Amino acid sequence: MGTMKEALSLLLQRTSYLTSNESSHQVFADVLKSCAAISDIKLGKSLHAHVIKQGHNSCLLISKALLNTYAKCRALDDCRKLFDEITGRDTVTWNTLLSGFAGSGRHDHTVMRLFNTLRAAGDPKPSDVTLAIVIPVCTRSSTHSARRSVHAYAMKSGMESQTLVGNALVSMYAKSGLVLDASAVFREISDKDAVSYNAAIAGLSENKLVEDAFQLFTEMIKGPVMPNYATIANVLPICAALGNAGSDILGKEIHCYVLRRVDLENEIIVNNAVLSFYLKVGRIQQAESLFQRMKFKDSVSWNSMIAGCASNGQWLKALETFRQFVSMKMIGVDSITVISILPVCAQLSNLQVGKEIHGYIFRRPALYEDTSIGNALIKFYAKCCGPETAFRTFSLIHHKDLISWNTMLDALGQNLLGTQFADLLCLMFVQGVKPDAITILTVVQLCACISRIYNVKETHGYSLRSSILHGDAEPTLGNALLDAYAKCGNMEYASKLFDYLSRKRNVVTCNSMISGYLEHGSHDDANTIFKSMPERDITTWNLMIRGYAQNECPGEALNLFHELQHHGLRPDPMTIMSILPVCGQMASVHLLRQCHGYIIRACFEDVHLKAALIDVYSKCGSINTAYKIYQSTPQKDLVVFTAMVGGFAMHGMGKEAIRVFDFMLECGTKPDHVVITAVLSACRHAGLINEGLLIFNSIDQVHHMKPSMEQYACVVDLLGRGGQIKEALSFLNYTPIASNANLWGTLLGACRAHHDVDMGHVVADHLLKTETSDIGNYVVLSNLYAADARWDGVLEMRRLMKMRDLKKPAGCSWIEVGRSKNIFVAGDYSHPERSLIYSTLCHLDKQIKEQYTSHHT
Repeated sequence: MGTMKEALSLLLQRTSYLTSNESSHQVFADVLKSCAAISDIKLGKSLHAHVIKQGHNSCLLISKALLNTYAKCRALDDCRKLFDEITGRDTVTWNTLLSGFAGSGRHDHTVMRLFNTLRAAGDPKPSDVTLAIVIPVCTRSSTHSARRSVHAYAMKSGMESQTLVGNALVSMYAKSGLVLDASAVFREISDKDAVSYNAAIAGLSENKLVEDAFQLFTEMIKGPVMPNYATIANVLPICAALGNAGSDILGKEIHCYVLRRVDLENEIIVNNAVLSFYLKVGRIQQAESLFQRMKFKDSVSWNSMIAGCASNGQWLKALETFRQFVSMKMIGVDSITVISILPVCAQLSNLQVGKEIHGYIFRRPALYEDTSIGNALIKFYAKCCGPETAFRTFSLIHHKDLISWNTMLDALGQNLLGTQFADLLCLMFVQGVKPDAITILTVVQLCACISRIYNVKETHGYSLRSSILHGDAEPTLGNALLDAYAKCGNMEYASKLFDYLSRKRNVVTCNSMISGYLEHGSHDDANTIFKSMPERDITTWNLMIRGYAQNECPGEALNLFHELQHHGLRPDPMTIMSILPVCGQMASVHLLRQCHGYIIRACFEDVHLKAALIDVYSKCGSINTAYKIYQSTPQKDLVVFTAMVGGFAMHGMGKEAIRVFDFMLECGTKPDHVVITAVLSACRHAGLINEGLLIFNSIDQVHHMKPSMEQYACVVDLLGRGGQIKEALSFLNYTPIASNANLWGTLLGACRAHHDVDMGHVVADHLLKTETSDIGNYVVLSNLYAADARWDGVLEMRRLMKMRDLKKPAGCSWIEVGRSKNIFVAGDYSHPERSLIYSTLCHLDKQIKEQYTSHHT
């Protein structure tokens, strides 16, 4: 208010000394121009009142200046009222009024009506500036007839080829997706400037024609028009989007061009564009070097560096850059900074920094009221603290948008909290928030995870009734629904949806259907879809290979693995993870070593891939190789430790397994039931009773978990193998969970091993009451009776087996010799080398007998 009074006082003093009205009018016009520049509507209205008092309101110069002030300050009612009062309206007056209404973005209809009035009047006529004001309004309004009408007027009045109008038309058609029309107008511009090229390049880029956009930039470089800062800012994202090996070089060449231009070298918009380019193509070092050299940095520079480091997995570097930014204190942290850094804190599980950022937000109302920041905080707390803390954050958001609801629903869905998820979804409907495709997708994914087929059908019905399943969301949501039906076991509905999506079917659709069929053992149906697919991605091949491997069809899996490579595709880590079990099923060390060699050559550093290698080498008998891989893995996680413990357990190396387990605990890795069961299994195979009992007791006392049935069975077997049958039975009777056939069967095996027939009979009574269909139990008991010459018991077991129609499966073994797999089944004489094998066995048997006879004579 004080400034306004000072300005008025100064104005009155200046006008009182002026001798002519013309001079005082010019002073008024200059002051009003300044007033418009700072958008001070109060000062403008005060000056208007003063003009009326002084009798200067009839002056066209002052009226135009006042009109411009009202237009720039968006006082549109006053602007229109003053415009109606002006008698000698010229083109400039009309343009001022049009620019005011066009600049508001909410009066497009009024702008077009005023333009049509001006055009119909005939005098004054619209100028190139008039069309440059009106054409962007046509772009916004998306009215095809309005665009064509304005373009037709430009052609009839001969202004189409003028630079100002041509540039606006190019931009209009490009933003409307009419690239051919934009190109035609661009070619007709007689005197192209940098804005002409920028509009055309940006238009091509926006319509995904990045190669054409770069070609036009190349044409510009060769011509007389020099690129400006906007050209560079437009073309660098195009270089990153090209996505080929040469895009790096193109970006670097443009950077060199910038360095040779003194007027561009220190332009902050240009440097930000170069910085963004390097980060998008993963050149962190070049980006960091440029960032350090930049003389001027704004919030865009810092935000680009933070987000770029994060997108390239450089979490610690992103956090360090953020800390430097905060310490600067000259540039304030904005919403983009917060949204960029919170995912970094979540990735690093750095709750402390996240809370500090939350405190910073809380102290700044502008940030605290920003809904997008609230949404980012929900995601952060959901990952670092769990859904409860995320929900408290969600509750504190004053202006929740659909993203807020979707983010919170996703957090509950990820944690499989079905009840809370349903409650929040109901509340969302109660508050009148309409779900979108993302909401439905989140619902479908949760239903698939918890196998709620009824809810999948319900959601499917809603998406059809609300038309969410149609349009752009159809392929993604349709694929999710198909996947949900398949995971819930309803292949009939999945198949119907697969047929419904026939016209918009893509690779993901087919992959979901293949996965569903394989999950339910329908290999033929999966193979039919696989063969009918016009294109397949690596996921398709991986699904088929894994499906055959999991269903014990190693030959088919291996054939597909070779066919994949024949089609020119490179196996990825998931492909190798899928084929490694086949190496174990075939006991093929040769194939396993080939896979291992490929992993090394392809530089796959997936820690779970290392764990799988350890597991399969152990199963193939190469425990030393497995241990070398374990030692060479720098970042060992629970899966790697479990694989190594299991490998040692498999080979009866109990002490080694315990050493690995102890080292895991020293590293601070929290055990789960799988690794504890593996180390207990190692103890029982090695007869380490005391060590096994200590580990079992630690499950509850140290690790605060409840022992599982498998772990109880391990202890029973551990005691039983050590000859402590009574202790094993006592342990079994005092277990807090009901003993099942597995536990009694384990104890029966111990009775047989130690020829304890009486105890075996007691255990068998319990076992046969629990499980009557497992032939192995009858065989063990029969052998136990036979060892004690109780033939009546043997006959009784055989009678029961015959009465219950139980048959022992034929024994089977295999061995790889000279890269060829040889399978042997009990009672099968079909091996091509059977004569040589049996003659060798007879010879060995004869030698053994001879050595035995000579030793005992």
